Amino acid sequence: MAHKGGTCGCFPSGLPYPGIAEFLLKAPPGQMGLAEELDVDALWRDTPLAVIDTETTGKDAARGDRIVEIAIVHFDRGEVTGRHGWLINPGIPIPAEAAAVHGIKDEDVKDAPRFESLAPKLLELLKGRVPVAYNAGFDRGFVRAEFRRAGVLATKTLASPPALRVPCDWIDPLLWARALQNTAKGFKLGEVAARAGVELTNAHRATDDAEAAGRVLYALLANEGELSYRGLISRQRGYAAGAAGRGNWRR
Repeated sequence: MAHKGGTCGCFPSGLPYPGIAEFLLKAPPGQMGLAEELDVDALWRDTPLAVIDTETTGKDAARGDRIVEIAIVHFDRGEVTGRHGWLINPGIPIPAEAAAVHGIKDEDVKDAPRFESLAPKLLELLKGRVPVAYNAGFDRGFVRAEFRRAGVLATKTLASPPALRVPCDWIDPLLWARALQNTAKGFKLGEVAARAGVELTNAHRATDDAEAAGRVLYALLANEGELSYRGLISRQRGYAAGAAGRGNWRR
């Protein structure tokens, strides 16, 4: 069944519509927004994750805002297995209002690498892992815009890592927090992390935020140990469809 944002077949609760569960179990992985090179029916906790976070010059990649810091934190079976982060010279001034959020100023990045020089390393770190980001649409937009500038386009083939493949869903802990902490107020990463018992001591720096986002995801889904990767994406699409029907959620 078609929904805004892709195939879901779910109520806003994340449960499938009657009669569609069998289809969801048999649908081609690419059609379901899954990374086809992975075992899509394995437990989601056994699926390798690349948690991504960016700090930027502003809020809109489509209007020319750029990344000033990027982090990719690898999680395997709930454990951090790699932390990778870089300051990036965006090639444009960092506005004072952006610097006030993340604390990164022009002088901090003047000798930092440009994104295009890091692109091969980033592609390697994203390979074979499901992308995760808190408020994923934001980071996905910036990451893909920067790769386009570097001459690396998103494709529909396995030549692209899952984070750059279309359509391959990013896991978004914000969607899960909204659904599972639905009586709470405040859904900034730090607020959700505090409720989930996850420590975040250096908010708005990419590596710290990425690691916290990954830990929040595992905390939120602590009681979903039998959920498969396929089932996780199917349910998340249900949550996203419900959110779209109610209007965009605010962080």
